[in-house]
Amino acid sequence: METFNHKLNTYVESWMGPRDQRVRGWLLLDNYPPTFALTVMYLLIVWLGPKYMKNRQPYSCRGLLVLYNLGLTLLSFYMFYELMAAAWYGGYNFYCQDIYNSQEVDTKIAHVLWWYYFSKLIEFMDTFFFILRKNNHQITILHIYHHASMLNIWWFVMNYVPCGHSYFGAALNSFIHVVMYSYYGLSAIPAVRPYLWWKKYITQLQLSQFFLTMSQTMCAVIWPCGFPMGWLYFQIGYIITLIFFFANFYIQTYKKHSVSQKKEHQNGSSLPTNGHANGTGSSEHTAYKKLRMD
Repeated sequence: METFNHKLNTYVESWMGPRDQRVRGWLLLDNYPPTFALTVMYLLIVWLGPKYMKNRQPYSCRGLLVLYNLGLTLLSFYMFYELMAAAWYGGYNFYCQDIYNSQEVDTKIAHVLWWYYFSKLIEFMDTFFFILRKNNHQITILHIYHHASMLNIWWFVMNYVPCGHSYFGAALNSFIHVVMYSYYGLSAIPAVRPYLWWKKYITQLQLSQFFLTMSQTMCAVIWPCGFPMGWLYFQIGYIITLIFFFANFYIQTYKKHSVSQKKEHQNGSSLPTNGHANGTGSSEHTAYKKLRMD
């Protein structure tokens, strides 16, 4: 195990610089194998869970969903506020910020970013709830890719670049999660669900955050400040994959659905004009088939 860690550290340090000693001893950060093992366990549950639930009745989980989404909404708001406040009062440069600045500010941001890393482990529950409720159509390649990759990527962020320029993407994503998890928490309450109208705009916000984060990352490439260039290039590459997946999801979910609705209307579809079928609003029915993104 020690040999594996040494080889891994040597390889990563060759393009990201030395490990940051300020986070030594923090939970889950000293060694990579625990994070990797948790990811493997997640993937095994994704594979075996639907098989286990195949001949079983789905669980409602309504109360748990409300509490879970409320908890993540509050945690996301805490991370967004603390990161932005620390960066603002610490005088962080938007265009590029090295990882060695004011010790107090860097330590504050690193502690909040550890919670951001840990939240990626908590968010595995998104998938587990899908399995328990037998919403297997929502467990897509993008869903699994995003959830499994983020926990591992942020282990490396926390070990090599736990502050400085790393704050922006996490802060922006935390804001998106405030909107997203509040929506999903409210949507778990049947009486509130018909009044939720902003689901479509969540994906638009997500795509916007990717473009903003990429733009801010490219600023650090154009006007370098000592932040590891290898990480900046990696982040740009990873964001490109997310833009591709999320844009494809948006087109498949909203654009094509809108076109099909127009065709049905033109062809005299039997769908009632009030948009309801079998006692369920068409928009609500479609929402159940949507991919839960973050």
